[in-house]
Amino acid sequence: MNRRPTASCAEPNALDDLLAEIRACRHCIETPDRTPLPHEPRPVLRASVTARIAICGQAPGTRVHASGTPFTDPSGDRLRAWMGVSDEEFYDESRIAILPMGFCFPGLDTKGADRPPRPECARLWRERLLAALPNMRLILLVGSYAIRWHLRHRAAARMTDTVANWSDFRISPHQASPAALSFVPLPHPSWRNNAWLKRHTWFEADLLPTLRHDVRHVLDNSASGLT
Repeated sequence: MNRRPTASCAEPNALDDLLAEIRACRHCIETPDRTPLPHEPRPVLRASVTARIAICGQAPGTRVHASGTPFTDPSGDRLRAWMGVSDEEFYDESRIAILPMGFCFPGLDTKGADRPPRPECARLWRERLLAALPNMRLILLVGSYAIRWHLRHRAAARMTDTVANWSDFRISPHQASPAALSFVPLPHPSWRNNAWLKRHTWFEADLLPTLRHDVRHVLDNSASGLT
């Protein structure tokens, strides 16, 4: 069974303090593990103790770094379509948390592509942050970095194989206990994965209907106050 980290700071004020600490973080500038972040940090994340769904992606891109609002691009449009949610639902942090593996834009490589998420974020903050979200039921793992960190040894060497085995990580929301977490491994919704989506038709035929069902169940029950 998928279980959450042991809660250590599940009160609203404790989460607020933790979020303030994260948003003030300068570790990648002042004491980085490797080359310092090439710009001022701007952590982008959204969370509430009442949230029951988390979206765990890679790291902010240039547009999100500028705006401070996650998934304000075509990838976000596709992700919302995959989930079957409106913009209003998606950005309601009382119901959906957005917790990328790296909170700050990591910069661009020599080819102009986004660098991987900074490793400092997960090491410093991730366990504490997940422990502060006691009502979490469903976690969407968007891309290989989130998949590997959250599923650990259960993740296959190839992202495609992990996503293909998505049902192994699912706990039906109708049966889930308060301590259980259901995970959904997903490819990144970027246009760069259009060819992947065309090759793997089972993703849209099998995984997405179940994802939408589970998201709707969790959101509707969170709105009504049910488990």
